[in-house]
Amino acid sequence: MKTWIIAILILVLGGPGLYWWSRQAEQSAASGRAGWSPPPAIVEVARVEIGSVVRNVRAIGTLRAYESVTIRPEISGRITGIHFDEGRQVKRGTVLIELDDSVYAAEVMEKTAGRRLAELAFDRANKLVERRVASVEDRDIAFAQLQADEAALQLAQARLAKTLLRAPFDGIIGLRHVSIGDYVDSGDDLVGLVELDPIKVDFRIGEIHLSDIAPGQNISIRVNAFPNEEFSGRVYAIEPQVDINGRAIIIRAELPNTDRRLRPGLFARIDLIVSEAAEALLVSEDAIVPRGDQHFVYRLIESKAILTEVALGKRKDTWVEITDGLTADDIVITAGQLKLRDGATVRTTGEVTAGTPQPSGPA
Repeated sequence: MKTWIIAILILVLGGPGLYWWSRQAEQSAASGRAGWSPPPAIVEVARVEIGSVVRNVRAIGTLRAYESVTIRPEISGRITGIHFDEGRQVKRGTVLIELDDSVYAAEVMEKTAGRRLAELAFDRANKLVERRVASVEDRDIAFAQLQADEAALQLAQARLAKTLLRAPFDGIIGLRHVSIGDYVDSGDDLVGLVELDPIKVDFRIGEIHLSDIAPGQNISIRVNAFPNEEFSGRVYAIEPQVDINGRAIIIRAELPNTDRRLRPGLFARIDLIVSEAAEALLVSEDAIVPRGDQHFVYRLIESKAILTEVALGKRKDTWVEITDGLTADDIVITAGQLKLRDGATVRTTGEVTAGTPQPSGPA
């Protein structure tokens, strides 16, 4: 009986104490949770860099000779002389091929004699008119005949000159298609002549770039024949009409080719430099946080990560141009930002680093 009385007393007296202790424990735990915060995220940061960014348009094209012609005769005849070595440089005006001129030379002699007779007849008629022995009409007829014979002589001389086929410009002569003794008609292909220094390149770009292009812009090209080399040139002409088939603009540029290694017909990969920003803002591509169609970076402001929307420009290696959203004095987070939220407190590792963006070259 005493045991039951003691148990009842313990429950009556100890219950309130146990309840008070549990409430105190709960309040202490709640207070601890309210005062707790996660440690600052550790991040790497870098300053916004200023560098040069080249904006370019890439295309493919074909090299062409600066001047190119196929030597063809204007008259028919038999070849009596070939005065060049194939594949060699020739000067403007050099006689390349000679045709048989015997008939044309005889015609010149004939017309020369006829002109001489007409000149003598005019002199006699002029003297007779001065003596009032002949009429003025007779003198006019003699003068007209003199002019006709003079024209006939010039025509014969022009035909004779066409028996000598000369180089129209300095260039490299090609492989001939004829030999001495061949009879050729007017218009037959005899040999090619090309000027290789400078050399031209024709290429096409889309119509959307029309506002970006202008004569005088620089280009760089690469060809399969010299894969480890780059050649520079300049745009000098733009086709005024847009090609309606491909909606493309045809551009022509020229390149120095003093060593004449580049040859017409080579396939070329072209970078057309449309503009250059000398003081562009650049950040490491690691700093960019894409979200859908938008791009952000975290700026470091007083140990806080501030989410900032930016507009991207050109890329160069591991660098990205920022066209809007940052200033040259900003510091951006380049590592550790994937789990950050806007306004989060951060702690940097070491000092603020400065990048080394490439200052030039197409982006």
